[in-house]
Amino acid sequence: MPDSEIIGLILSKDERGLTELLNRYEPLIRYVITPILKSPEDVEECLSDIVMRVWDKIRLYDSSCGSFKGWLTAVSRNAALNHAAKLRRSEYREELTENSPAEDPTPEEEVLRREQQERLEKIIDNLMPGEKLLYYRRYYYMQPVSQIAAELGMSERSVEGRLYRLKQKLKKQFKEVTGDD
Repeated sequence: MPDSEIIGLILSKDERGLTELLNRYEPLIRYVITPILKSPEDVEECLSDIVMRVWDKIRLYDSSCGSFKGWLTAVSRNAALNHAAKLRRSEYREELTENSPAEDPTPEEEVLRREQQERLEKIIDNLMPGEKLLYYRRYYYMQPVSQIAAELGMSERSVEGRLYRLKQKLKKQFKEVTGDD
């Protein structure tokens, strides 16, 4: 079944759309979220959350902005990151006192963070295709080095070396752009 039909079924709140979504995209969703969430129980819970998020937010999908597969991948990654953050917060919850620093960034810190993020995105956009692939697999999708090596037909040592050189290159270019020493 084409994506447009799956989207149409979900938009009309027909549960067959979810069945078709899972039949077609469950392996992709698991591929994206498993490196982020280590526990099989967490993966299952997150998968359910993703399906419900797609059900609730399908109207936000805009085909002019990219493919349904790309949108679903982004939704899956973000859901897994949110789930992992929620797990970390519950593990490390501590009593807040009046003297505890605020966790929210100040407006100035938020503006600086956004500017740095935009600079980094521009630098990443200019990477060679192979470098960009490594960057996204390791730092965006959080795939383990062993998985990247196996799927790209490389040794783990080779992947680690390329990632190290890539980090050094990104640091150097970021410093050049920002003028920091």
